[in-house]
Amino acid sequence: MRDLVLLAFIAAIALMGFRRPFLWVLLYIYVDIVAPQKVGYGIITSISLSLLCFVAAFAGYILLDNKQGSRFTLRQGLIVALLAWCGLTTLMADFPESAMVKWDWVWKSLVFAAFLPLTLRTKLRLEAAALIMVLSAASIIISAGIKTVLSGGGYGTLVSLVQDNAGLYEGSTLSTVAIAMIPLIVWVARHGTIIPERKPAMLFAAALVFAALMVPIGTQTRTGLICIAALGVLVMRTVKYRFVYAGLAGLAMLTALPFLPASYTERMSTIIEYRADESASTRVAVWGWTLDYVKENPLGGGFDSFLGNSFSYNTRQTVELGNTETVVYAEVTDEGRAFHSAYFEVLGEQGYPGFAIWLALHGLGLWHMQRIRRRYRNAGDADGRRWYSLATALQNGQLVYLVGAAFVGIGYQPFMFMLLGLQIAFYSLMKREWAGDAKPARPWLRERAPDGAPA
Repeated sequence: MRDLVLLAFIAAIALMGFRRPFLWVLLYIYVDIVAPQKVGYGIITSISLSLLCFVAAFAGYILLDNKQGSRFTLRQGLIVALLAWCGLTTLMADFPESAMVKWDWVWKSLVFAAFLPLTLRTKLRLEAAALIMVLSAASIIISAGIKTVLSGGGYGTLVSLVQDNAGLYEGSTLSTVAIAMIPLIVWVARHGTIIPERKPAMLFAAALVFAALMVPIGTQTRTGLICIAALGVLVMRTVKYRFVYAGLAGLAMLTALPFLPASYTERMSTIIEYRADESASTRVAVWGWTLDYVKENPLGGGFDSFLGNSFSYNTRQTVELGNTETVVYAEVTDEGRAFHSAYFEVLGEQGYPGFAIWLALHGLGLWHMQRIRRRYRNAGDADGRRWYSLATALQNGQLVYLVGAAFVGIGYQPFMFMLLGLQIAFYSLMKREWAGDAKPARPWLRERAPDGAPA
């Protein structure tokens, strides 16, 4: 029954796409985030929904959609350059078979991120894409939030829609994305025009934000707690009464502490002393190995180059012996451990060139959003405040991702590349609007030009 409902929904959107090809782009966003082929049990599991929707989105734009207003920008060029470099390092990868497995989904993530801004040529389309991203991720976040409230969750044991540990269904990834998405959730509810009923939208947004905050507790990931702290600091840039906000945030934290599971608070305590936790110690050791590896291989080792690592490190534990506590050090030898950081992931796999492209892509995004924020900071009209809020939401979401990515290997996470696609399209729309409002650079030429002649 579940398969039939999912297939009927997808088929209905696909049919409507013949009249509105842009719907196929939105359909791919939904399929790529939710992965309904994993949610079902029967025939839907044997259908390559992601590939079919991917092809439909491109075919609809190329064959049926209006191209007016589409622009190819510098950041899209950087995504294409990163794609080409990833393809090259895959051909020369240290572990070709494993690299090809990762390449199979990374190339689609990068290609769609470069393609998406071409289709978002109007503000309504931009808002529609943002809404679908929020609602698609919400289907996973709401399920995780409900299970956290009812069961308390657990590290590596919280199951959202499906029993899976890849993509958004992986605990640390879901925690990072859930918190990074909160600013966009609030913007869609407060400023969105597709859903004009503000009160129901804000009530749903409040419930969804609560569910998003529950995800790091349910997954018991330290990354999620760090992302919440980062978002709390970023919000202080725009709140009117900062001291009141900080006080209320602290009060809320103290109020929530007694209700948190003991296993959660115990795991969070290892943030301060990483040597007491083997998982945290492993990350530090892997990062050190990656720096040494890139010195010898400046062009990177291709996807999953971490499989060649081998290292030893010391862990520190406190052992109770009678009435005294003794610190015991133990040497641990490990090999083939993942990077556990998007920065070291991209650096180790793509070397200095790929890492520079990746950093430039994110750095330009932060700068572009800041330009929009600066332009509309003191806007008195509703549209100006709306664009200021969207630029702030996209910038805050990206910053939260960049903070969380320091501890999770999500350098090519499709959802976050879609967020970058929204940024690119938004900045292009704003630049086009600014160009329309701009005065001629050399008005004296217009004054002297003969009637009918181009200025």
